[in-house]
Amino acid sequence: MISTTSNVLPFASPLIPFHTTMGAAMIHRTPVDSFVLARRLPHGLMMAGGPSSGPRFSGPAGGVPPSVPPPSDNGNGDGSNFVKISDLMETSGVKFGTSGARGLVKDLTDRICFLYTLGFLRHMSRTGAVAAGSEIAIAGDLRPSTERIMTAVAKAVSFRGFKVVNLGRVPSPASALYGITNGIPSIMVTGSHIPADRNGIKFNKPEGEILKDDEKRIMDTMVEVPAIFNGDGSFIEGAAEPLPSENLAAHDDFIARYVDFFGAGSFTGLRIGVYEHSAVGRELLKEVLEILGAEVTPLGRSEEFVPVDTEAIREEDTLLAREWAAKYGFDAIVSTDGDSDRPLIAGRDGRWLRGDVLGILVAKYLKADSVSTPVSSNTGVEKVRLFNVRRTRIGSPYVIAGMIDASKENFRSIVSYEANGGFLTATDITVGGRTLTALPTRDSFLPIIAAIMLARREKKGVEELVFGLPQRFTWSDRIKDFPTEKSRQILAGFNSGDARADKAMMTEIFGRLFGPVADFNRTDGLRITFADGVIVHLRPSGNAPELRVYTEADSEAKAVEINRTALDLLRTLR
Repeated sequence: MISTTSNVLPFASPLIPFHTTMGAAMIHRTPVDSFVLARRLPHGLMMAGGPSSGPRFSGPAGGVPPSVPPPSDNGNGDGSNFVKISDLMETSGVKFGTSGARGLVKDLTDRICFLYTLGFLRHMSRTGAVAAGSEIAIAGDLRPSTERIMTAVAKAVSFRGFKVVNLGRVPSPASALYGITNGIPSIMVTGSHIPADRNGIKFNKPEGEILKDDEKRIMDTMVEVPAIFNGDGSFIEGAAEPLPSENLAAHDDFIARYVDFFGAGSFTGLRIGVYEHSAVGRELLKEVLEILGAEVTPLGRSEEFVPVDTEAIREEDTLLAREWAAKYGFDAIVSTDGDSDRPLIAGRDGRWLRGDVLGILVAKYLKADSVSTPVSSNTGVEKVRLFNVRRTRIGSPYVIAGMIDASKENFRSIVSYEANGGFLTATDITVGGRTLTALPTRDSFLPIIAAIMLARREKKGVEELVFGLPQRFTWSDRIKDFPTEKSRQILAGFNSGDARADKAMMTEIFGRLFGPVADFNRTDGLRITFADGVIVHLRPSGNAPELRVYTEADSEAKAVEINRTALDLLRTLR
């Protein structure tokens, strides 16, 4: 029997989001083999101002002076060498995307990474979220450039007088969980699913991801530029210290989180293939599944970075899964993207489930009553009539904002998911007497394990779970190397300010292929609904120069064909 706790998020304002009542001090850990986390958040996610820490958020920027004042000189002689983060973003091309700052590796110089981290830390100091001398956790994925960027981030942390906790190479949600549990900021170096010539930095407050308002405040921050860089932006010799030895707590606690909740031995008798490629969580995922009792077979390991995108699945990954399913007879095949915050799961047929379908299944298993999900997600979530649904813009900061809004109403089990399958929880959830604490950041382990548990409970294969859902099918793909400005120009052509004229233009361009336009939505990009229920959604990527196309129809074959047709049409507009 599934029940949920009543610990909702009592926010007075979306500018004061998730918070733990625990201070910044480290708390004693129990061994991982106890499968119990000693550092449970006692009241789910609480509003700012825990009993031991005092007020942690100041509201508008500038209400609290920095806990760590900037150095008076910085080695530049007169201390006057300061720069604004927004100016750096314009000149470097490294900007905030849908989740964190992203850019080309060549543009992510030591100087840029150092200064962006200073901007984040000054924001944390201004808002009272971090005290002088506090610990700051850092982690990274398996990209070739990650070690260097982690070193630059660590240098900024120590430069500001904080202590670096090196979590090593762990999943993004494991890094965030460590920060939330210990009440400290965490920084994840990752480009997620994008190619290896790019990377990024994801900043987390002590209560979870930074939101769009935080990004604006960071961009408005002035930071000091010490004389420790060469002309090309690299550190001068001896300026940066090696990373400290790795702290394994994030690794151990992430295992304990899921074994404690789902129970050791729950997967006894199951045979599961783990597509490893270059996912940072590949070893962790295998460990968790084995402790849960599954017989695990590693597949497709790569020492070179593979840009697995769980929304736009590569043809080779589609073929691999079907080949492995036929060869080994697995009950399920699972994987994640590069930083292991987005899942992939296939049943006995080797067909990857769409992330927005997986999200419905997981919300159903957890008995959620409020679901926030982007406008691009499958409309089946409304059609199952199980949840109060909030539609948002695309990106984790927006679905988190949706959960914040839901917390103001009388909902007990508040969750969200994205079309990429990443699943977030804003309330503690209890199943059969076992409690999973809230984790308001994208996670891949929860949806993978919960879907398999749901299949076991219903005595079905994972692939059969979708048969009980409304028959709506989504597909997504993108045109690579498509300049963002060009994407915006295309969308601007359908936004004249006259809705009737815009609808006529959409019908003129798309109508001969998909029929009359019934409605359109500009929540994020341009989402067009046609008279027969077909949906075509156009949106520039927030992380790379790509134009993404999402489609939905009453059969998978139709959704795929419409997607390809729309992409072909858009290529003619380049």
